[in-house]
Amino acid sequence: MEYRTDRVSGILYAINKTTTHKMTMKKNTTAPKKNKRVETEHTVYPAAPLWRRIAALFYDTLLVSAIVLVTTGLYHGIINNWLLGYREAPVGFNPWLSSLIMVIVFFFFAHCWGRKGQTLGMQAWRLRIQSTATESTKSERSTKIKHSSVQQITLVQSLLRFMIAIPALALGGLGLLWIVIDKKKRSWHDHYSHTEIVLLPKQHR
Repeated sequence: MEYRTDRVSGILYAINKTTTHKMTMKKNTTAPKKNKRVETEHTVYPAAPLWRRIAALFYDTLLVSAIVLVTTGLYHGIINNWLLGYREAPVGFNPWLSSLIMVIVFFFFAHCWGRKGQTLGMQAWRLRIQSTATESTKSERSTKIKHSSVQQITLVQSLLRFMIAIPALALGGLGLLWIVIDKKKRSWHDHYSHTEIVLLPKQHR
């Protein structure tokens, strides 16, 4: 009788140990799901303040001025002096040179916006441009932007932004100052191109 009792106790102990082991394994396999939820949460970045956008614009203006000077010098050296044989640059408005400068400046901005979402001035002030084409309804009601991944802007968006920015800045900066009264903190060129500029944390600088 004692032998049978010990045998039954051993079987019950083995069953209990197996059940405990299975429950432990189940907890371990379900644990990573919580981490996966944390990884897929939306990161919230605030809309870029006006003073930072003006500071970044000043930096980029200096860079664009250098691009204009280099382009003008090359144009006069190659086109006017070498091809046309002019000793001095013609006086007055040159539509070909102006068009060339506009195209080069546009592709400069389009390259920066489409690649990393930042020009050199925006990098210095921790700003980034991104698309709002897939923006959620909830985020539209706030000055903070929710996104699961960086939405890079397209070439068409870059073109719209570039063309609208010209009158927005030419009219005394009215299109940029629109940020002050806009609920989403966006300028004219932000709205028309369906883009936004956000402020990144310090580690992204």
